[in-house]
Amino acid sequence: MPNNFEEQYPYLNRFVEEQGWIEIGDSEYIDSFVRAYDLGGTVYHGKSSYPTMEAAFQDLDKHIKAYFEDLGI
Repeated sequence: MPNNFEEQYPYLNRFVEEQGWIEIGDSEYIDSFVRAYDLGGTVYHGKSSYPTMEAAFQDLDKHIKAYFEDLGI
């Protein structure tokens, strides 16, 4: 198992260092517990809830990986 956040969630880590930001927690405007944005707008809105924070981070990492793949970076 990876030892640190950067190893466990490499795409999420790269995203917040290079591309954009994430929001975690309930929002009165969006039915999503986790969200990712770049300067162009919304990259990903997750589910309204997750059984664990780890599950939320795994979901973000998976979808941000797809975001990078779609951009070819």
